[in-house]
Formats: sequence, C-alpha cells, structure tokens
Amino acid sequence: MRITPFLRYILLSLIFFMGQSNAFSQIGEAQEILEVGDVNIIGATHTDPNALKVVSGLKTGGKLALPDDVQEAFNNLWDLNLFSDIKIVERKRIDNIVFIDIYIEERPRLTRFYFEGNKNSRETDLKEAVEPYLVKGSIVTESDLSKAESAIKKYYREKGFLDAEVTIEEVPEEKLQNGIQIKIKIDRKSKVKIHDIIFEGNTQVKDRKLRKQMEETKRKRKLFSSSKFIEDKYEEDKEKIIAFYQTLGFRDARITSDSIWRNEDDRLMIKINLEEGDQYYIRDIAWKGNTLYSNDQLKRVLGMKKGDVYNLDELEKRLSFSLDGNDVSALYMDDGYLFFSAQPIEVAVVQDSVDIEIRIYEGPQATIDRVSIAGNDRTHENVIRRELTTKPGQKFSRSDIIRSQRKVLALGYFNQEKFNINTPVNEQRGTVDIEYEVEEQSSDQLELSAGYQPESFYSSGGLIGTLGLTFNNFSIRNIFNREAWHPLPTGDGQKLSVRAQSNGNFYQSFNFSFTEPWMGGKKPNAFTLAAYTNKFTDIQNISNFVRMSQLTLGLGSPLKWPDNNFVINNTINYQRIDINNYRRNIFQLPNGQTVTDGLFNNIYLESTFARSTIYEPIFPTEGSSFSLSLQLTPPYSLINNKSYDGISIQDKYKWVEYHKWKVKAEWYKQVFGKFVVKASAKFGFLGYYNEAVGDSPFERFIFGAEPLSNQFQITGQEQINMRGYEEQNFPAVGTGGSSIYNKFSLELRYPFSLNPSSTIYVLSFLDGGNAFNSFDEYNPFNIKRSAGLGLRVFLPMFGLIGFDYGIGWDKPALQAQGAKLTEFGKFQVLLGFEPE
Repeated sequence: MRITPFLRYILLSLIFFMGQSNAFSQIGEAQEILEVGDVNIIGATHTDPNALKVVSGLKTGGKLALPDDVQEAFNNLWDLNLFSDIKIVERKRIDNIVFIDIYIEERPRLTRFYFEGNKNSRETDLKEAVEPYLVKGSIVTESDLSKAESAIKKYYREKGFLDAEVTIEEVPEEKLQNGIQIKIKIDRKSKVKIHDIIFEGNTQVKDRKLRKQMEETKRKRKLFSSSKFIEDKYEEDKEKIIAFYQTLGFRDARITSDSIWRNEDDRLMIKINLEEGDQYYIRDIAWKGNTLYSNDQLKRVLGMKKGDVYNLDELEKRLSFSLDGNDVSALYMDDGYLFFSAQPIEVAVVQDSVDIEIRIYEGPQATIDRVSIAGNDRTHENVIRRELTTKPGQKFSRSDIIRSQRKVLALGYFNQEKFNINTPVNEQRGTVDIEYEVEEQSSDQLELSAGYQPESFYSSGGLIGTLGLTFNNFSIRNIFNREAWHPLPTGDGQKLSVRAQSNGNFYQSFNFSFTEPWMGGKKPNAFTLAAYTNKFTDIQNISNFVRMSQLTLGLGSPLKWPDNNFVINNTINYQRIDINNYRRNIFQLPNGQTVTDGLFNNIYLESTFARSTIYEPIFPTEGSSFSLSLQLTPPYSLINNKSYDGISIQDKYKWVEYHKWKVKAEWYKQVFGKFVVKASAKFGFLGYYNEAVGDSPFERFIFGAEPLSNQFQITGQEQINMRGYEEQNFPAVGTGGSSIYNKFSLELRYPFSLNPSSTIYVLSFLDGGNAFNSFDEYNPFNIKRSAGLGLRVFLPMFGLIGFDYGIGWDKPALQAQGAKLTEFGKFQVLLGFEPE
C-alpha cells in the first residue's frame, strides 16, 4: 500500500513523540522549541546531502519548533519529487539540543527506453517526441510518463492513426541498482480516413470550392491523396473557409456548428453548417489624413471603386503590401515614409453596401542609419554589400530593400528560404537600421559523368567521359593563402570553371573560363576570359579530324536606362577552325556544298542587350527576362574588292563573315498555390552581307537536336532542342543546319522540394517551333507541335538532371503509316543545364 503524505505526517509525529525515538511532544499539545545540534542525511546516492539539508530548512544551531518545522521539512523534501520514501527521526537529545537523521529512499533512475510495436522507420521521430520527458540518468515521474504517452499519441494522430494505444511499463534494471528501463508498447491500430465533408447552408458557394479551401483536411477521393484528420489543422481550415467567404463579400459569414462521427466503415464524416449572410459591395471610399497625395492619386493606386465586391483582405493588401508592388504603402515607403499607416474603417453599413473611410498617418521621412550583414561565414562582406541598393544616409525605400534582396539571392550563394531582413526603427531620431541575415549554401558544382553519344552525321558516337569543376564563389587573390582554402579559396564572388571531355582518340574537349563580376571593385563591370579547344577525329581514319579553338574576352555592364534591370554584354572572339579531310558533313550549305578541308578564321563581336527581373535562378516564380543578341564579323567581302566567282569553299570562307541575330523572352508567374507558369519565345536568324558569298556554313542552327548533343557538340553550330522531335523531322535542318528558326513554349511547373540541397519539380509542356533556310520560306505560324511531361532535379554539386517525354504530333510520315501514339513520343535526358 502506498503511504500518502498525510499518513507520513502521522507516522513522523508518532516517531518523534513516542518510543525509542524519544518523541518531542504529543500532537495537539503546545509546540516545543528546541535547538538543532546536527542533521544527517542517510541514503543519498545521486543527490547532494548538503543541498538536501538546505532544502529541508533544518540547519545546525537553528531553532526547531515541534511539530510544525518537522512537517515543513518533510514537505520541502517531498516536493522535490526525487524520493519514494522519507523518514525524519530523532537520533538523540542532549538537554535542549536535538540531533536528527533524515532517511531517504531515492526514486529509480532511467537507464534506457525502448519501443515495441512501431515501425523501425519511425524510431527516430518517436525518440525525438519523448526525449524531452524521458531523460537518461534522470528520475521518471508519473507526470513525465503521462507527457511521453501524450506525445506519442499526438505523433500518431498527425499521421492519421486516431485510435493509437500506448502502454508504458517500468522494467527494473538488472545490472544497475536503483535503475529502471521504460518499455513503451504501441498499437497504432488502423489509419482513420476522412470519407466525406458535408456542407449545409451554403447557397452562394459550391461545396467543391469550400473543400478546396481546406488544405489540410481532405476527403479520400484519389489514390495518393491524403485524408488524415488533425484537429489543429481542421480548426485552421474552418477559419480559411470564413476567410474565403469574406473575400467574396460575405462579411457576416460564420460556421454555426460542426460535427464529426464515424460511419459504418469506421471512416470519419465531417459536417459543417454555415450561415452565409448577405454579399456586400463598396458604396463609397473616403480618404482622411493624406497631404502628400491627392484622393484621385490614391484611388488610382488602390484600384478599388464603388460597386466592387467588399473584399477586406484585398483592400488591406492594396493598402499595405501587394506582391506586384503596386499598393498605396509603396507610394509612401519608397519616398522614405517608413512610419506610414493606412487603416480602413467601416463608417456605414446600409443594407448590402459599405462606406469605407481610409485613415492615413503619413509621419516623418526616415533615413537609413546602419546597414549590417550577418551569417556570411564564407562570402566576404563586400561581395554582398556591393549588391545592396540600401546605403547609410539614404532615404528609406521599400523597393530598394526588395531589389537588394533579389540581387543578393541571385548570386546563388545563400539559402533563399532562410534570408531575413530586419528593420529596427529609432522613432525619436527618425532613423532605421537595415539588417540582412543570410545562410550560406554550396554553389559549387562537380560534373563527373559518362554518357553515350549515338553515331550520327556529326559524330562517330561512343562512350564519352566528362570531368568538370565550377567554383561560383572563387577568390583569386587568396590563391596563395593556405588558410583561405576550404577546399579552395572562396568568398570574392568570382567564377572559375574547368571542364574536360574525351572518349579516347575520337573526341577531346578542354574548356576554361574565369569571370570577375566587379572588375576594379567599384562598379559591377563583369570581365570574362574564356578559352576552349575541341577535336573530333574520324574513327575510321584518325588522320581525318576537325579541330576548333577559341579565345574570348568579354565585358558586361549594368545600365541605368531604361531602368536598372538592363545589362549589356560585349565579347570579342577569335575562333580557328582546322578541318582535315573530315567528311561527316558537319558544315554544309543548303545547296549541298560541304566543307571537308581547310583552315578558317572566325573573328566576331557579340553584343547582348538584356533585361531580367528573375532573381531565383533555380526555380523562378515571378519575373521576366528578355535578351537581344547580335553577332557580327567584319564584312570582308564588301571591303576587299575580291571576286568570289568560281573560287573554292576554302578560299571563300577562309575569313568567315555573317551577321547573326537572336531574340529570347521568358515570363514566369505563380498562378495558384505552388503552381508556376513559364512562357517563352525564341527566334534566331543567320544572315550574310554579300550575295556572292552567301550563307555561312558555320554558326547555323541545328533545330531538334538531342539535349545531350549540347554536351558533345562541335562548337560553330547552335543546338536547339525541340521536345518530341529529332533533327530529321525538320527538312530545312538537313545535315548542316538551318539559318532561321522560331520556338514557343508554355510550361506548368510544380515544386516537390525547394530545399537548396535538392530542388525537385515536375512540369507539363506545350512546345511549337520550326526551322527554315530563308526569309522566303519563313512563316512564324508554320510550326510543329508537341506536348508532354518532365522532371527536373537540381543538386548543387552536380547541377541539373532532367527527363522529358514529349509527343510530337506533326509527323506526316508516321501519320501516313497510321502509327501508334507511342511511336510519336520521344524520351530525352538532360545533364548539367537546360538546353535551348
């Protein structure tokens, strides 16, 4: 039988007042005052005796009032919850001095806990759930066991096992005195699924729209859909239903009651009773407190007017913060009015109409005091700071902060999900500090792969090995500083790339590039030095080959006009092409002439004028990009007075001449949930200066090329991928490529993971495009179409890995044969980067 504290009090009194313990006095009599001669703790193994004496309140030389002080000492020790038994007895008494022994029996301590009945895959999660309550080496109380049981049941409830049973047993430890093990038996039972969610009282909104608002509480309808019931999430989902009603103008909508029960299949049924109320509209919007901007200016930015549905959520967004940056607060905060606020007040509700008064507090302008950066343990602070458009002493601007965030994230060195901005305000001084908090992530890439290139007109095929290293945050100034190597010197934002490919005698390729994004350190002028050499050898005769080498110098600069999102990039390039009896028809003209021998020089200037508002390079959700590229060689034939009639191909193209134009546009928009739409359009044209020289056999477009051809291509041609098709499906491409192409694409993307260590998303696509050999043939509406699905996986150290399956349904030859649908499809593999 367990002895309660009250019974202990009675026993202690008897011990102190009777028998060989020389009881101090009888209960109910007047208190006796004694002096404590000594206090001795007996039985303390894991606890400090001196600490227990202090807790008891009995100290040597102190006064002892019987029986109250004894009871208080007992209570103080018992409240520690460390002991299963406590006895306080008188050891001896000399005159008025009493000597006391305190006998304690310590509770057993936990040596280990273990589970029975659970899956091993859940072991780690279950341990994390109970470890706050079951600490090895500590005393386990009934309260701890109860909390551990509740934590386990909560864990299983969140997995949909609402009926899970948990039994906790104390098992004596055989090898350790006063030790116990905790055995936790789990019977999770069957998962309880939601069979149906029923709504009553909704006449203006359909059931399916209401169910759509319940993101975490769904009925079982699809094979892989979740239908577990979590009470906390269910309550949140009910609030979302009301919030949705309010966006439709039903400001009085409410849930009158709801009920949950089990049907005959032991599945959950949920019933929600609604009262929608009337739908309200805006009758009038008045402004109060605005002096900097007129009512008309504010109304134009607000974008809401009389007769619109009364949507308080949208109204507050248009006042405070809209994702497109077109809101009232942007007017003020971009001009330094950090303390601005706008409060919408309902001043009248008449039948189904609402009058709104927007009360504005403009406040003073705020100046930026300090700009600090934290969390950058590899990247040097100046690399981040030079991307910021927020400077100390400037007026506060919200758009500058947003722009700074996007530019820093565009570097690719930091985790975009852990990027934080704090703006502590000093209202008395009218200043604000801006604190940027970043978390470093790996941005370097290692490419180590082997691929098989099938034999084609352009190559003899075979197994090709690739080794590539890209360091995106390199520091050349620390290259001789051993302490800066982790494993290479990093932190200055420079990019260094080396890459080698080979399959033995047939193909070798070596590439090198270095980019300094801030040449001189004061302005973002990007300097690039790049070089490569490629060699293809005829596998049937190794003395026949194509060797191409190139050196590139580039300088890119941002522009302030038309806006700050424009850049211009110029490169000077020298390419040397050496062909020795190579007869695989790589470089061929539309008239059938083929370049098989000769030494050719391609000197060209390439200028790219581009604008981009895309700041999430791996998985963009918003923004657009546009680029116009012009590639020009000197017009030799117009200035050398040379006749080109009857000369050989080797002489005609010894100094290659052409002009090449490329246009590329992309647009991204997050449409609903996590779904993102990408639309793109591309156009390319290769022209000539002199009709006597005509088309160039170099720099032509290989439309419909395999994505892996970009891995093993002969430079001097531009590979354009068309999902669902091959080169043979485009007659204009022939064996030497086309001079004009256009391509249009529409994708719907959905991310499974945006974790920087592994970004994964799927996509569906519609593509259209075609290739031509002259403007006489060109028709932008004459396109071949395809549709399909794809998967993308981005790993920081290995780059992009992707798969596409496309069905090209404009294939006359297959259509004429009555081919199966699967014969129109094509599977493609992507490695390293997204093909054009």
